[in-house]
Amino acid sequence: MGKKIVVITGSPRKNGNSFAMTDAFVRAAEDRGHSVTRFDAAMMRIGGCHACETCYRSGKACSFDDDFNSIAPAILEADAIVFTMPVYWYSIPSQIKGVIDRLFSLVVGGKDIAGKECGLIACCEESDMSVFDGVRGPIERMANLNKWIMVGAVLIPGVLNVGDISKTDGCRQAAALADRF
Repeated sequence: MGKKIVVITGSPRKNGNSFAMTDAFVRAAEDRGHSVTRFDAAMMRIGGCHACETCYRSGKACSFDDDFNSIAPAILEADAIVFTMPVYWYSIPSQIKGVIDRLFSLVVGGKDIAGKECGLIACCEESDMSVFDGVRGPIERMANLNKWIMVGAVLIPGVLNVGDISKTDGCRQAAALADRF
């Protein structure tokens, strides 16, 4: 029986390298019988956390009603969450950071999100693998805090321009990540 996987992307570039890897992962996961729900955070209206701690008081994850409230129920129902993104200035892009910060509402709201699986797909321009530290570290710590199981990370350096991913095995690695769920 397949799993419910939520994929959250953080790139505004629809034809970019991280989207190509995301597409490869989604196809492979669906081919393996998983159900995939994808949210392209950069194309959505998602603000940061206001730290008001009024989560779920209005019946929704966040009292500040934006597109995060459409993502939260899917995360609650998911067996696994996969974050995909390019590295921006050695860190997580703001387009996806709002989603990650707003996961706080699930914790404050008393929702049981422990036991989910988590994966990461990321790419960057530079060839130095330490560039991924600002993405991998926070995702792994967030997974640990939420008692999620990190099943794997696909980290592809040296891609900047649209199509550069085709010069790597990044899409193959992203597809192979689907086998870990």
